Amino acid sequence: MIRSVFAGCGHYLPAQKISNADFLAKHNIDSDSAWIEQRTGITQRHIAGETETTSDMATAAARAALADAKLTPEDIDIIVLATTTADHAFPAAAVRVQANLGMTRGFAFDVQAVCSGFVYALTVADNFIRLGQAKRALVIGAEKFSTLLDWNDRTTSVLFGDGAGAVVLEAREGAGAITDTGILSTHLHSDGRYYKLLQTDDAGFVRMDGKEVFRHAVTNLAEVVDEALAATGLKAEQIDWLVPHQANQRIIDGTGKKLGLPAERVVSTIAQHANTSAASIPLALSTAVHDGRIKRGQIVLLDAMGGGFTWGAVVVRW
Repeated sequence: MIRSVFAGCGHYLPAQKISNADFLAKHNIDSDSAWIEQRTGITQRHIAGETETTSDMATAAARAALADAKLTPEDIDIIVLATTTADHAFPAAAVRVQANLGMTRGFAFDVQAVCSGFVYALTVADNFIRLGQAKRALVIGAEKFSTLLDWNDRTTSVLFGDGAGAVVLEAREGAGAITDTGILSTHLHSDGRYYKLLQTDDAGFVRMDGKEVFRHAVTNLAEVVDEALAATGLKAEQIDWLVPHQANQRIIDGTGKKLGLPAERVVSTIAQHANTSAASIPLALSTAVHDGRIKRGQIVLLDAMGGGFTWGAVVVRW
C-alpha cells in the first residue's frame, strides 16, 4: 500500500517576542506572570508584525520544510494550509503561498478546523496521497491569531501567539504493516453542539468558556488516543513521542499521563510559543525533529482539539 512519509519539516516564528510581564504591562491586564504560567504553562509568545500576514508566515515555514526535504516547489502537487486567520475571506491563503513559492502546478486550498486544523490538513493530504492523486504534499499550519484577540479580555488574550509550521509528505510503498514508515492511522471528530463554548463573537473576537473547554478536551483527547491505539494495534508504551496541540500545559500533562509517558517524552513548546492554534503541532514537531529528539523509526502520536468542537489524532512512524 501507499504511505505518506514525512520528507521534511520546518517552522517560522515572528521576530517580536513578548514575555508575560511585558504583555501585561502593555495591555494593562489585571493578572500577573506567575498566575499565567501556573495556570497555562505559558511564559512568552511571538506576535506578528502589523503588516506580516498569515500567508507570509506560512510561506517562510514552507520554504524551511522544502529545504529540509531537499525539494523545490515544483516537486509539490498539493498545498493544504490549516488556518483560521487567512489574509482575506477569499482567496485561500494557500494560493497566496503557492504564488509566493513560484509554484505554477498542482493545487492549493485552506482547511479550517481551528486548533485541530493541522491534524485535519494532514488527514486530507494523506488521503490524496494514498488514493494516488498526489505524490508530494506540503501541509502547513499557520496563524496570526493576535488579530482575533480582545486585548482587554484576560481569559483569552494571554493564551495565544502567532507562528507557522510545515511538513512535506511524499508517497512511498509500504507493506500495510505497523512497521511501515509514514502515517499509520488518522482519526477525526467534531460535535457542533458545543460551538458556542469556543467561538468568535460578532466583533470577531475570541470568546471561550475555559472550564467547559478544558473538561471536554480531557475527555475527547483521551477517547481519540484510545481509538488511535486500537486502530493501529499499538500499546501506549510503544509510543515514543506525544506531540499534542499546545493549548494548556495541564491538558498536555494529562494526556501524557494517560499514555503512561514520562514528561521527557511529551513535546511541549507552549512555554515559548503559547497557543498558536493550527500552527502549534507543526511548530512543536519541527522543533523536536530539528533539536534531535524525534528520530527516524520512532512512533509519534499527534492529537488536538479545537473550536467546533473538532478533535483528532494521527499516528506516525517517523
